[in-house]
Amino acid sequence: MSAEIIFVILLDEGVDVWRPVRAEHLQGDEYRILDQPRGDGETWQFLPGSRVICERRELSDAWVLAAAHEAGL
Repeated sequence: MSAEIIFVILLDEGVDVWRPVRAEHLQGDEYRILDQPRGDGETWQFLPGSRVICERRELSDAWVLAAAHEAGL
């Protein structure tokens, strides 16, 4: 299994802050966030183990895959 990088928004930051995280591509736009350390005080919108649907999003003048919502919702 090879990990890819997706972005997850951090909650309670006051401004939009996106964290790059390692994820396993499952199918289509669906990814599973892999276990990995989180920064002290960081609250991720989606935790490791979550299955998420990603959408392309422009962040800092680059297009990335960003977790939009949990898979199956």
